[in-house]
Amino acid sequence: MMKESMVETEVTYPLERDGKFVLIEQVPARVSSKTGEQFFPPKTVEQIHNIINERTAPKKTIETPVYDYV
Repeated sequence: MMKESMVETEVTYPLERDGKFVLIEQVPARVSSKTGEQFFPPKTVEQIHNIINERTAPKKTIETPVYDYV
């Protein structure tokens, strides 16, 4: 069995809230170098939800195009 290696890095965490997409940048995560799966400690997830619940003004806003699959 091959051991999976994890890399400590920062990622952008996408989240949908009240029908709107929100991005949290520079989130610390452990990422599988084999699968790309991201792992977050409970404290980090709690901080993400605190950021969203505070509803402070975002650092920036970006426009996102949306397409239908069919």
